[in-house]
Amino acid sequence: MLIVGNALVSEDIIEKKFACDTRACLGACCVKGDAGAPLLPEEIEILEKELPAIKSFLATTGLENIESNGFHTTDPDGEAVTTCLPGGECSFLVYDGMMATCGIENAWKAGKTDFQKPVSCHLYPIRAKQYGEYIALNYHRWDICEPACGRGEDENIPVYAFLKEALIRKMGDDWYTELSEVAAEWASQKNNR
Repeated sequence: MLIVGNALVSEDIIEKKFACDTRACLGACCVKGDAGAPLLPEEIEILEKELPAIKSFLATTGLENIESNGFHTTDPDGEAVTTCLPGGECSFLVYDGMMATCGIENAWKAGKTDFQKPVSCHLYPIRAKQYGEYIALNYHRWDICEPACGRGEDENIPVYAFLKEALIRKMGDDWYTELSEVAAEWASQKNNR
């Protein structure tokens, strides 16, 4: 682990390559999984306020599930997450043909909300977890992302570079600049070994 500001950063975030290839996975991360998308307390408040603007961008099944069960619940670890349909799909999932997309993000793209999507989704495949004063940022490996790993290798895009916008959203511009400097130094040291 590397320390960057108040974050413990897995070396994999610097070393591994990644670039989403939704043509190959069709947005499977919104469809599969053992729980919904992790939500921060402030995101729950935002979604409570923004839900009326987002509803028209949701699939009927997702909207019915949200109306019956709410848009968030607690996972087995006690973390707040989005609710899911019985098949495991996120309640905010919308299909565009075969492609799974996010109703929240679709509303954001249409200018109906200022909330893009949960930061946990924006950051994926990085998982963020708070430990006291530090936040741990780890690279999550999942077989559905093999095409993204292949594309990242082909295009030589490190995880942290692919997720620049999401990392800046979560950690700030200055933090990302420091991470980039640490990554450059890490690569230099590795090449000199």
